[in-house]
Parts: sequence; C-alpha cells; structure tokens
Amino acid sequence: MRELSRRTSGFTDSVIRRMTRISNEHGAINLSQGFPDFDPPKELLDRLAEVAREGPHQYSVTWGAPNFREALAEKQTRFMGRRIDPEGEIVVTCGSTEAMMVAMMTVINPGDKVIVFSPFYENYGADAMLSGAEPIYVPLHPPDFGFLKEDLEAAFALGPKALVLCNPSNPSGKVFTRDELLFIAKLAEEYDAYVITDEVYEHIVYKPHAHTYFAALPGMWERTISCSSLSKTYSVTGWRVGYVIAPPEITDTARKVHDFLTVGAAAPLQEALVTALRFKDDYYDGLLDTYDRKRRLFLRGLDDAGIQHTDPQGAYYVMADISEFGYDSDLRFCEDLAKKAGIGAVPGSSFFHEDVNHLIRIHFAKSEPVLNAALDKLCKIRDVM
Repeated sequence: MRELSRRTSGFTDSVIRRMTRISNEHGAINLSQGFPDFDPPKELLDRLAEVAREGPHQYSVTWGAPNFREALAEKQTRFMGRRIDPEGEIVVTCGSTEAMMVAMMTVINPGDKVIVFSPFYENYGADAMLSGAEPIYVPLHPPDFGFLKEDLEAAFALGPKALVLCNPSNPSGKVFTRDELLFIAKLAEEYDAYVITDEVYEHIVYKPHAHTYFAALPGMWERTISCSSLSKTYSVTGWRVGYVIAPPEITDTARKVHDFLTVGAAAPLQEALVTALRFKDDYYDGLLDTYDRKRRLFLRGLDDAGIQHTDPQGAYYVMADISEFGYDSDLRFCEDLAKKAGIGAVPGSSFFHEDVNHLIRIHFAKSEPVLNAALDKLCKIRDVM
C-alpha cells in the first residue's frame, strides 16, 4: 500500500480527549477536558425545546443564519467597540476549532511560517502543519507567562505569514496586557503579518486583568482574524457553534474554505442561540462571578493540599507542579492519577514545544460539590501515588 499523508506525521491524537477517555475508564473526576458539568442558561434550553418542535431543521445559509449573524454582530459590536457588519464580516463555523482551521487555511500557503506561543492549545501546531506551514514557537515564561520582546522580534524576523494569539490563554490562563498586545501589533505591522486570535474565554477574565480585543487595537482590524465560540460563554461545548470575524476581503475567502470544510453549523442550534446572544450585560457579569468563585475555591483547596500551582488571570485552567512525585513521564503520572487517585488531568508536555515534564493541567469548570470532592482526593494523592 502507498504511504498515507505526511501532514499528520508530526502530531498524535488529542492528548486532552485521550485523558477524558482514561478518566471515564477509571471513573475519575474529569478535570482534564475543559467542559462544565452544569446546565446552560434555562432561557437557552427553553428556546431549544421550542426549536426542536418548530425548526429550522434544514440547512441554513452556509456562512450562518441571518438572524444569528445579526444577533452576534450586535453583541460583538458592544464588546469589541467597533461596528461589526453581519453581512460581510462574519462566518459561522462548527465551533472555534473549525474557525481556527478556516482562519489558518484562509491566509496560509504551503511553506509559510506561523508564530505560536508556547504553551499553546494543542490544535494550533496541528492546524499549522495541516495547512502546510512551519510553526515558529515563542516561549511564554512563568509565573505570569509573559514573552521576551527579543524572542518575539527574532521570530518575526523569520518572515512568518501569521501569529496565533490565544487570549485569555489555554492552558496558562494568561491574559495579555494592552502593552504586550501593542508590541505584537507593532511587529505585525512592521513585518506585514496577520494575527489569528482565539478568544473563546473573552468573558472569563479575573480582576484586575482586562480583556482587549486585538482587532480593536489601532490599525489592527485589517490584519486580524478573530475566532471564538459560544461553547464556553453559554456552557454548550457540545453544540459546536463558533465564528470568524474579519474584514470583508478576508471573510470572502474564509467563507469559501468553511463551505468546503463543513458546509454549515447546525441550523437548530443557531436559532436557539440567538436567545443567548441577546442576553444583557448582567449575564456576563454573573458568568464571571461564578467562575471567580470556583477559581478561589479551587486555588484555596490546592494550597491546603500543598500543591504548587499557577494563578490563572483568565479562563478556568490551572497548571500544577508534580515535581515532588518523581515521575519521569507526566503522561504516566496522569494515567496513574486517574487510576489511583480518581482525578483526570492533562500532561503539561502536550502544551509545550519546550521539554517540560513537571506540569499538569487541571480545570475548575465544575459544580462546587464536584470541586470539593476533587480537592478531597487531591489532598490524599501522596498516599496513593
């Protein structure tokens, strides 16, 4: 038989999703894959029940149902601080995963280079390679996961076509400061590069930190492709509805890529989600309050357990240090953690280009009783590991 595609030779299956399967196998509390265990807003579920009876149940417009795009444009206009045109500047996708792939394939030609900050969400390197691009990794340095300006400028000097910016960042919880973003913007303009943003945690940013939309920075609208999803904001990760926002000349190509990748996002779910997109600001304030309460509970519990950890500025992930346990493989540690301690986690090495083997990623998007149960188990891991 002839060889298969070489595009996939540089990466494995998703370690995050693999750890969910391992957690399920051992009946562990799944703190690995980042989805909540609580229901979406009642108004959204009530509307979904109506849509199940009334429809639509057939294809919507390929790049998104008109009323969904209108509602999304109204919401993002409010938060991004610039008017978004629902007709020419939005592509509705099957989750932010497709949105990122659409963005990458819209701007990348085989042989181009793409800057990716490390640690990174595991899809980014794979997206670049599937697009035929070469990733250039720039390290983010703990504890605040900032970058060195000289590192980033050296990466831009290699002539990348684009930079991928996850803000707030998965897995580190980093929220990039306005000064950091302005420096990225300066280099993007100087070296004529696009910036592809992943902003799925845009509404989960803990004070005193604040989220800045990269596309809203001076001069950056024209070279920014903003990707996001409704999954985390409305607790519907299984609905797989995301979007790309970009200038019309970019959106026109993105729509073609999206059309031939997936045709379109689910029409009934778009119809239901119009309700959520029209929530008032108090919904987003309540969402942040909920996650901040979980964050404080979880970090306090990790402190009580004597586990060293990061303090996320946004999103709902924590990187925990497992150095004391003496494992030479963070993957094997996570397998044992699920089997022996009943906790699912993700090995940190799956997020880093550098040789990092002493961190794991766990998350707190769980109900408080589940978080307390998980913390009780974590307090006892030295007895079982």
